[in-house]
Amino acid sequence: MGFTRAELESFRDATIPDLVEPGVRLLFVGINPGLWTAATGTPFARPGNRFWPALVAAGVLPRLPRHAEELGDDDRRMIFDSGVGVSNLVARATARAEELSRDELRAGADALTNRVATWRPRVVAVVGLTAYRQGFQRPRAVAGRQDESIAGVPTWVLPNPSGLNAHDTVATLARAYAEPARAAGVTA
Repeated sequence: MGFTRAELESFRDATIPDLVEPGVRLLFVGINPGLWTAATGTPFARPGNRFWPALVAAGVLPRLPRHAEELGDDDRRMIFDSGVGVSNLVARATARAEELSRDELRAGADALTNRVATWRPRVVAVVGLTAYRQGFQRPRAVAGRQDESIAGVPTWVLPNPSGLNAHDTVATLARAYAEPARAAGVTA
């Protein structure tokens, strides 16, 4: 499946539902949906995004979902059965995360805190250090487990899997993602 630039642009400012089911153990939080994600309704859908390959490499998921298109029921079930959920800090789709304002990130952090309080996952893993710093007003935060939790839930900040974050590979992302996965009990 492919999209023209104009087709993708038509999804600007669209939102997608959270990929979360009751009993989620490990909640991954992206910055906001990209245009490809908004077009397909699938988190981290853009071809070349390393999120799903990193989860397979980390042992979180048993196989790669068909993520560059709308997730099928079998892929959704596999993700949920693995204890994984996906949300975003900001719901609005943009071409790049840099298009978001600090106010949007702060409002998103407040809304995420409320969702986490409702869902009560074992672990929250935010993928995007700069967005976390701005949204939660923690300018000195570093990657890894945070001293502060979100709604009382242990929180990690991890590298963003976008292809724009070129210095990380699937292997380095898998190593980073494995630690919160172990803490959430989704991997050994």
